[in-house]
Amino acid sequence: MAIKPSEAQATAVRARAEANFKKQERAREGAEAMQEYLANGRLVREKTERLRALRLAKEAGDEKRAAQAAASKGG
Repeated sequence: MAIKPSEAQATAVRARAEANFKKQERAREGAEAMQEYLANGRLVREKTERLRALRLAKEAGDEKRAAQAAASKGG
């Protein structure tokens, strides 16, 4: 015959199970938050690289046009 746990034991078991569940849920949410944080960081770096490349290309074009304008005025 199986022995039934007392009301206090059942409550304690339930409380431990709920605490364990909450701990696992916090760990899962923390892992998801970390993945989101890393993904956002990656997006920022990619955008920064793209904008830097555009800025450098514009600056190179500006310098080329300035050199051409100076050559046409001087020549």
